Amino acid sequence: MQIQTPDWVKHAVFYQIFPDRFARSQRSRHTFLNNSNLEAWDAPPTLQGYKGGDLWGVLEKLDYIQSLGVNAIYFTPIFQSASNHRYHTHNYYQVDPMLGGNQALRELIDAAHSRNMKIVLDGVFNHSSRGFFFFHDVLENGSNSPWVNWFKIQNWPLAPYDGNLPANYDAWAGIRSLPTFNHDHPDVKEYIMKIAEYWLKFGIDGWRLDVPYEIKTPGFWQEFRQRVKGINPHAYIVGEVWTDAREWLDGTQFDGVLNYLFNEAVLAFAVGDRIVLELVESQSYYPYPALDAAGYAAKIHSLLELYPWEIQLTQLNVLSSHDTARLMSIADGDQASVELSNLLLFTFPGAPSIYYGDEVGLPGGIDPDCRRVFPLESDWNQELLNTHKQLISLRQNHPALRLGSYQVLYAVGTVYVFARILEREELIIAVNVGTESITVNIDCSNLQNQPEQVLFGNGEIVWKGENVCLTIPPRSGLILG
Repeated sequence: MQIQTPDWVKHAVFYQIFPDRFARSQRSRHTFLNNSNLEAWDAPPTLQGYKGGDLWGVLEKLDYIQSLGVNAIYFTPIFQSASNHRYHTHNYYQVDPMLGGNQALRELIDAAHSRNMKIVLDGVFNHSSRGFFFFHDVLENGSNSPWVNWFKIQNWPLAPYDGNLPANYDAWAGIRSLPTFNHDHPDVKEYIMKIAEYWLKFGIDGWRLDVPYEIKTPGFWQEFRQRVKGINPHAYIVGEVWTDAREWLDGTQFDGVLNYLFNEAVLAFAVGDRIVLELVESQSYYPYPALDAAGYAAKIHSLLELYPWEIQLTQLNVLSSHDTARLMSIADGDQASVELSNLLLFTFPGAPSIYYGDEVGLPGGIDPDCRRVFPLESDWNQELLNTHKQLISLRQNHPALRLGSYQVLYAVGTVYVFARILEREELIIAVNVGTESITVNIDCSNLQNQPEQVLFGNGEIVWKGENVCLTIPPRSGLILG
């Protein structure tokens, strides 16, 4: 079969927003939230505290988001929920009133679409919450509840709050507040499919699927794809799978996954032994031990062999997210590490994603610290912001960086050089992760052109026949076009 993925994703730069922490508008204050028990905006985030960010706030910041060159936004969950991160869904048809309700989403989608920006929502379809109406009915009525078979109940009574007693029902990761759906039940399956369809008709451009590997019902994701693409053939379906995802990337299920395999390789190479191990060791990915250029080349080669090219172009490539410590903290505040990582991100096949605040150097440890509020402009790292804007602009102006083939030219010691090639357009990207300036001679006989204009970074370039002699300063990289 011929694999088809949404064309727009190949040209997208995503911005990931955790809505409670990005921007707080005055518009929500005109409702019943005037005297809410909110944490101070600039206080360190806590596991259960709310900051009161909302979708109106995002709407007011669309100029800023667009100024980065971003053309797609992925939101962590926005439906009504009893948690600041909203992975505990109460009502799948209602945007949380604290975020501005369905009206705020309506205005935000319309404003984004008028700017040719896409909106992707987080679909939490593996589990609901204790406050979800159907589960709540089971808590109230026990085995008499009409919804008892919607969940995986082993015994009675249920113990949704008392950790000293057996819960007696399946919950995600054993967390009692997150009862797991029984996806084998036809009504549950239909309920989830209808939610997916409803919001696509409302105008969203795709779904990011939370822990989709937990849903084992045969044919579930295949039907999900058919139903989603039936409403919008160009909708993006991206799964949160941190490991080898071939099982879901056969063309019948997802268009891509969150590419943590790419993240691991980039951080191990660009940050290397500067990585703060305690920020990554307890997580589900392995951006350590440090890699040299040959080790990085080997990892990237195996990653590019893993999935069909059509899927590679619609992977969602991340350097950090709401589930990891932030890049600036992982790199122990080393700006060169952050810039090198971003150079590799924005020149790689697949859609790059920026976790809000990373572009201005926002630090943050493991959750909840990685979910800090977006900083005041006075605290922005302007140099890093300019690097992001420059790289995004280059990606958008050079189709080869989005669609071009990927060819490694050199991978020795601290230096990694590759080309992105699309028809006559050829770009050379060179990175030196070492602490000394280095000169390398690279065989470019496979290239048709001899790109010599430095589009990004700095260094010395001398062409000698079909070879290019590059001198690259320490801890830096460059793009030739």
